[in-house]
Amino acid sequence: SFPTRRSSDLKYAIGAIKNLKQGDTITYTTMYGTRTYAVTLVKTISNTDWNYLQATSDNRLTLTTCLADHPESRVVVQAVEIRS
Repeated sequence: SFPTRRSSDLKYAIGAIKNLKQGDTITYTTMYGTRTYAVTLVKTISNTDWNYLQATSDNRLTLTTCLADHPESRVVVQAVEIRS
């Protein structure tokens, strides 16, 4: 499970997305409520690959971050909302 963080802490947490695994959960809290997402994809991509930022028909989070010492690569994580 990806820990819930205050927005001020997000800059410290985002690099940890490379450690997520398919099936892990991400809890996203805003002033409008809390939603939970299940990780469906964790992948290393080229820094020029924008395919994972296309619109989808489901409620999906897409997170990206760079990799230390690998400026040509990014990690992308996608997670789909778990509806109760």
